[in-house]
Amino acid sequence: MNIGIVGASGYSGEVLLTLLLRHPHIEVTAVTSRTRHGQTVQQVFPALKNRAGELSFTASDPRQLAENPHLDLVFLALPHGVASEYAIPLCRAGKKVVDLSADYRLSSAALYRQYYGRPHPHPDWLSKSSYVIPEVAGEAWKGRRLIAAPGCYPTSILIPLIPLLRDGILPHEGIVINSMSGISGAGRKVAEDFIYCERNESVKAYGLANHRHIPEIEEQLGSAAGGPVLIQFTPHLAPMNRGIATTITVPKSGAVTEAVYQSWQKAYAAKPFVGLLDSGNTPDTKHVVYTNRIDISATWDERTDHLIITSALDNLTKGAAGQAIQIMNHWLGFEETAGLL
Repeated sequence: MNIGIVGASGYSGEVLLTLLLRHPHIEVTAVTSRTRHGQTVQQVFPALKNRAGELSFTASDPRQLAENPHLDLVFLALPHGVASEYAIPLCRAGKKVVDLSADYRLSSAALYRQYYGRPHPHPDWLSKSSYVIPEVAGEAWKGRRLIAAPGCYPTSILIPLIPLLRDGILPHEGIVINSMSGISGAGRKVAEDFIYCERNESVKAYGLANHRHIPEIEEQLGSAAGGPVLIQFTPHLAPMNRGIATTITVPKSGAVTEAVYQSWQKAYAAKPFVGLLDSGNTPDTKHVVYTNRIDISATWDERTDHLIITSALDNLTKGAAGQAIQIMNHWLGFEETAGLL
């Protein structure tokens, strides 16, 4: 299969390229960048010198990509609002598209406008796309042309919570979520908030009460629960390159730890990229960075009558590029772990 990456010079694009160049079943035939076109991959990413051959960045042109007969599937590692410029022409040309942006993560154009500050560029395609977390998505999505890969924060939250809400173990309200992310989650850009002197030895909350991932999380949890779910979500920037650590507290009358682990075992026992840690053994980002794995655990706080769920993943791998490749593997009929172990 011939694969293209649009926006291959960003952090997620770089990880996509690194992983795909060692994938046993595909060939990377196109990588694009608006800022790096004309340069070879090994010039931009010297670590790939012995794997990239003569592969070079080309200009990002939706029409040319759509007309390229040597592309079967394209990954879009682009900002929201920009990805749609490519997704629709590519899909209309018969290509499969995995979009790592937020453009097709919501089913509501009104919510998109509320949280992203602009009208959705192609609202008619929201119903034609599918939001896919491979571990929980079933099979119906495989007939689509356009797949929305989840955000990194949502992945750290939805994988632990979806089975528990499906099984009726958790309430639909009172769910409080705090997450810490490495700085690479902000993308490869120059901005004062993300330079070394600002972020080193510093942790900062941001996006209070209106973070863009909130509707994505609530929509997916509501679908699992069969009704609206309300969350309180507060993200933080942490002084590390990559990784996300999430803590979720849920009020629940009576200990439910055993039921939680039974639900997780039922959902994830055969899933290679979900690590179930014993109760009290909290996940650590240093054990999941550079992997496509998410580790999760749960602990009951008898004193406050709350369930405490923790998770950890790599925001650039399981939270972005690795999960996108995992989606591709399912979609094209490859082994789920191909190129990811």
